[in-house]
Amino acid sequence: MNGEGLAYVSPQSSEDCHRQVQRILQSAAFRNASTLQQLLQFLASRALDNSHPELLKEYTIGVEAFGRPQDFDPKTDTIVRVQIHRLRQKLKEYYDSEGRHDLIVVEIPKGHYLPTFEAVSEVSGPSSVPETNSKLPAQPADIRSKDEAAGERRTQVRDGWRLGIGLVILCAIATCIGLSFWIGTKQNRGDKQPKTIREYAAGTDPVKAFWANLIGDDPTPVIAYPDAVFLLDDSNDLFRFRQGASDDRGALVDPHLARQFASNPKLVTEAGPLYYENGYTGTGELQAVAMLSGLLGQMGVQPIIKPSRDITPVDLREHSVILLGSSFQNVAVAQLMSAGDLSFKNPDQHLEGWRAEITNSSPQPGEEALYHTERDPVRHALKTDYAIISVQSDLAPGRHIAVLGGLDTTGTEGATMFSLSEGGARELLKASALTPGTKPTTDMEQFQVLVKVRLEKGNEVLGASLVAVHRIPAAGPQMRSKQSSPVQSK
Repeated sequence: MNGEGLAYVSPQSSEDCHRQVQRILQSAAFRNASTLQQLLQFLASRALDNSHPELLKEYTIGVEAFGRPQDFDPKTDTIVRVQIHRLRQKLKEYYDSEGRHDLIVVEIPKGHYLPTFEAVSEVSGPSSVPETNSKLPAQPADIRSKDEAAGERRTQVRDGWRLGIGLVILCAIATCIGLSFWIGTKQNRGDKQPKTIREYAAGTDPVKAFWANLIGDDPTPVIAYPDAVFLLDDSNDLFRFRQGASDDRGALVDPHLARQFASNPKLVTEAGPLYYENGYTGTGELQAVAMLSGLLGQMGVQPIIKPSRDITPVDLREHSVILLGSSFQNVAVAQLMSAGDLSFKNPDQHLEGWRAEITNSSPQPGEEALYHTERDPVRHALKTDYAIISVQSDLAPGRHIAVLGGLDTTGTEGATMFSLSEGGARELLKASALTPGTKPTTDMEQFQVLVKVRLEKGNEVLGASLVAVHRIPAAGPQMRSKQSSPVQSK
């Protein structure tokens, strides 16, 4: 592939490539991914049939493939980039499993939109030298040896698939953080004059300018993910434990305490012995940790990742702190988020089930007083989430507390994606009273931003858009009083 949007197609026929696309679309990997099926069909058609594939742009894909309106703005609506990333992952999943013996490899190179089609040549044995861009073999002589060699060659044909954002366990996050930091520092060492955080803060890249101003000169900002407390029984069933003193993970829970503070006392009474469990967090928060650590690693910054209950007064004095999740799941958000017009609220403390709301105490024209998750009226799958992005001053000059939290875990992921998009970062800089390319500041304006997050299948974030911006009063007395005592509640 040469240049933006150009596709290189190997000498195999267009019909062979179309058949390969249909094979992929009918696979188990793509069976329930209707959006990705639609996107792959659209891109493959453009790559194979269009006489001017170089004209394909992000805007065109958004309008023609995803039905976005004519005023679609790729800078604020990231659906194309998100789905292209997911399509790359899904193609890798296919070729790692049921497609490992296919003779045509379809992939979307990084930085491009259209797929390439590479033929895997036939060889006589494992010692043969692999070739690409060759014609498809007519009649294989030895199916087993060909399949084994094809699997080896496909690994070489694919251009270095890397660890994606789809992390599901914290050890995977640690790997991603380490790789991102290593890559960022390596890139900096390759520059004649590595950029400092202050240079990023004064630079023209809105994403790096916003985050550099937020963390200041802190080389190790803290990212805190939610570690809500549950009660675990011997069958590995979890019971929500929103309040009340807790103990170390795995410690036995006093039955009286469990009945008093658990969300469903009747079930807790019948559950038998219970143990404290705070080893779970949302998938959206894990995605957010990976995305943020990747960006900070590129800037030569190595964040400290820790559970929200482990935030200490020392962290608040010495570091800028990024809190992920809402006040329902992240105890640090409940204790440290400044009082403002926007706040998280659960009308019924004994029930959750996506009933929580974001309240807007001072609605401006066009704004609502309440925002809540929206669900499909028939299937009840989540369609829309809302999130708050809050930036406030910390205890020390040049230090800040940022909150990125959704009503659901998908809202946290969407808010993070918004902050890492060019359009979203420009909105956050504007709310901070900053302009890219100007002198950095150690005292950003305090603000809250309300973000709408569009979903598919309840957990796939398609994009995020700005709903409202509200200032936080400069004094922040409530925040200061909350910060006077440790966050730890164990």
